[in-house]
Amino acid sequence: MDAQTWRVGVRCLLLLALLGSSPSEGVETCEEVRKLFQWRIVGAVKGLPDSPRAGADLQVCISEKPTCCTRKMEERYQIAARQDLQQVLQASSAALKLLISRNAAAFQETLETLIKQAENYTSILFCNTYRNMALEVVVSIQEFFTDVGLYLFGADVNLEEFVNRFFDSLFPLVYNHLINPSVTESSLEDSECLRMARREVSPFGNVPKRVMGQMGRSLLPSRTFLQALNLAIEVINTTDHLHFSKECSRALLKMQYCPHCQGLSLSKPCMGYCLNVARGCLAHMAELNPHWHAYIRSLEELSDAMHGTYDVEHVLLNFHLLVNDAVMQAHLNGQKLSEQVNKICGHQITMPTQSPRCSFDLSKEKHGMKIFARNGEETLANRRKEFINSLRLYRSFYGGLADQLCIKELAAADGLPCWNGEAVQSYTQRVVGGGMKAQSGNPEVKVKGTDPVINQIIDKLRHVIQLLQGRSPKPDKWEVLHMGSGGGTVEQISGDCDDEDGCGGSGSGEVKRTLQITNCE
Repeated sequence: MDAQTWRVGVRCLLLLALLGSSPSEGVETCEEVRKLFQWRIVGAVKGLPDSPRAGADLQVCISEKPTCCTRKMEERYQIAARQDLQQVLQASSAALKLLISRNAAAFQETLETLIKQAENYTSILFCNTYRNMALEVVVSIQEFFTDVGLYLFGADVNLEEFVNRFFDSLFPLVYNHLINPSVTESSLEDSECLRMARREVSPFGNVPKRVMGQMGRSLLPSRTFLQALNLAIEVINTTDHLHFSKECSRALLKMQYCPHCQGLSLSKPCMGYCLNVARGCLAHMAELNPHWHAYIRSLEELSDAMHGTYDVEHVLLNFHLLVNDAVMQAHLNGQKLSEQVNKICGHQITMPTQSPRCSFDLSKEKHGMKIFARNGEETLANRRKEFINSLRLYRSFYGGLADQLCIKELAAADGLPCWNGEAVQSYTQRVVGGGMKAQSGNPEVKVKGTDPVINQIIDKLRHVIQLLQGRSPKPDKWEVLHMGSGGGTVEQISGDCDDEDGCGGSGSGEVKRTLQITNCE
């Protein structure tokens, strides 16, 4: 039963009770208290009093007046009070959790689409421009973009290794089809020698280095961004299911259900009283607030820094242009490369055969190659900005949570009669502030020690904040934290940005595709 259903049910039941009873019956019998208790606890409960009696066995709902509660009812009400608070907490965080989880899923889906589109562009490049090698290079292209996806989504793969592996596999094809085209079929030994020779003869100039730089600067921030969103979901899931202390449970019982024992089922707690109880119960959770605030600010700074060659959309969709540059450089330097290869691998035996050619119709999907349509001006960067703008509204979520619960859900409105913990009268105790330090003077809840679960969450937030801040705006090194329950390890990749990397922005011929991700509304 959720909190909203419970509140509506209580109102309906109480209204029916009031309409069907004379003014004196609420004081003389426990019938309506019994009905309300059985409805809330769900099911019949034995031993409930028929009329008010002395409550000498009660531990929390103590009163000089006769009571309709027993010790067993008190125990069951205490469980219900904890459940009520947990349900209200979950309802309060539902919009925030939905915002983050939907966008995390949408960003991942969009990145998957970008990876597939970049793979298609690269395949189309060979199909249209270097048809003789198009079918042979397709496996290398697929393996490269599979590694890109694994890396983006947190797998333990080495970026430098898979970039080098792609260009190593590309060189034998370029050499056999463009530089020395009479060799249309080479032995495995010759191809392996060409692969090994690639790094020594540098047929592609500085393009592999540029690819590593651009991939490092764009993939790592996006990978970190996704990890940070997943951590936020973990934080909310944890705080939604916190265990409350015995002192908190007793205070909740006294505030919410002790008035039922006196037949005051319609009374809600006074605002000051509610604030003291809620701030005491959520004192440990309030300690998250400065770290949560810093987390959102750091996420925003990282998002702002992800543009140009730091923008994964920009880099992935223009990767095929760098590949074309690499192939052209090797072709233009063919004479020199042929001499170098002959020295390393020897003269290769010519075996003239007809290579299969690629046939590709841009209007249809073939060989898994599909062109994704534009969608207005929806870009990954724009959608990320919209998400951050929405998330910014929750910067003080944990600091103001106790107050919001009382104002919106638990406490009586100003000017209405309210329960002060003993009777329907004004609340005269001092109202303490939020957070741990303020609880020493809390008259309703004794707050002791620290919460190890909250401390663990704070440690994780500190880790990701440090990581996010290390990404912004353009550090010399990008680091990626492999987060888990036990902390994290750090991987570093050079982020040096040279003019040749195109750090200044988009160059001629670059592709700018627009993609849509799921809205959080």
